[in-house]
Amino acid sequence: MSILSQLRPPVFQEGGMPDIDMAKYQLHVRGLVKEERSFTWKEIIALPVSKVDARLTSVSGWSVRATWEGVLWRDFICTITPRKEASDATFSSSGGGYETTVSLADLDHPRVLLVYGVEGEPLEREYGGPLRMVIPNLYGYKSCKWLETITLSDTMRGGYWEDRGYTRSGIIEPGFTLDVNAGIRRPISGGEVTEF
Repeated sequence: MSILSQLRPPVFQEGGMPDIDMAKYQLHVRGLVKEERSFTWKEIIALPVSKVDARLTSVSGWSVRATWEGVLWRDFICTITPRKEASDATFSSSGGGYETTVSLADLDHPRVLLVYGVEGEPLEREYGGPLRMVIPNLYGYKSCKWLETITLSDTMRGGYWEDRGYTRSGIIEPGFTLDVNAGIRRPISGGEVTEF
């Protein structure tokens, strides 16, 4: 049981929680890359492993800090070689029920990670396992769960929540958040939450 199951932050399953067969699971990379490719689960976990202490902040008013484990985006992007005109990456969940786009500039951040573990435990399905994004410098709706496809393009597209009125940028705004770890409401200054 991971820290997420212990702390019990809200679980969102927009687009539906897919049934994923790990024996057949693959992460597909498409679009404006030198060569499209698919990664098996074995290939994903064989990539350089990093651990990042970061807070995931939800637009719905809560946040949780954890040590996330997986592949840094900066390491992953070296394996896919974007074409020079690529400016954005669209992340799609298994089954295609959820999608969101993030600029490559926002992804070029030292704590952006393709996550498959948290605090030394596998990432549970309800929290996005086997593989999800954690993009701590943007609201949580930009951190796609049940990640299956990454498509690089030259266009900032909409997405599940963006098409329902959320901003395409996903920038964390000043205000307040419920710190799930401490169980108290705290002010935040905007951008990545690093104050606590």
